[in-house]
Amino acid sequence: MQDMLTSLSTYGYLILFFYTLGGGMVAIIAAGVLSFAGKMDLTLCILIAAVSNTLGDTFLFYISRYSKKEFAPYLKKQRRNLALAQILFKKHGDKIILIKKYIYGLKTLVPVAIGLTKYSFTKFSIINVISSIIWAVSLGLLSYYAGDFLMRVFEFIKIYPWVMPIIIVILLGVIVIYFKKATKKSKKASLL
Repeated sequence: MQDMLTSLSTYGYLILFFYTLGGGMVAIIAAGVLSFAGKMDLTLCILIAAVSNTLGDTFLFYISRYSKKEFAPYLKKQRRNLALAQILFKKHGDKIILIKKYIYGLKTLVPVAIGLTKYSFTKFSIINVISSIIWAVSLGLLSYYAGDFLMRVFEFIKIYPWVMPIIIVILLGVIVIYFKKATKKSKKASLL
């Protein structure tokens, strides 16, 4: 995370743009903290993150909709997660376009899963723009106002670097367990 902060303060807005094309929750949080520290402009960070995130999801939707045959080989290993994304989309409808922006592992799969359906491109685009704005504003403001706390956390991690790998392993474990349970439930439901 410290490397992300250093890179963002040096190359800032360009890194933020490219990183938030594919989700970029860490980048918008880091940009909010740097804005708190006076090294970046919060309004510009939120604008860049919202535009970039909108473009990234629109591209994924478009490519999965109109290039299915070319895109299919890349999806073979993600079949279970794609099935989960489609089930979540059917269950939660339009809300999943916003919700998925906050869930690691689903950020890139939901636009692909929706693109594989007959869902309206115009409707997706409108909801995606609104969702990207909400996502960028909420995370940007939250990280800005929690800037002092987050900077203390980063300092703690600098002193005790062994803490971060433990946190990452725990988070990844929770995500893997969630996806395994969710895909098993969806597999059982599809068999019935």
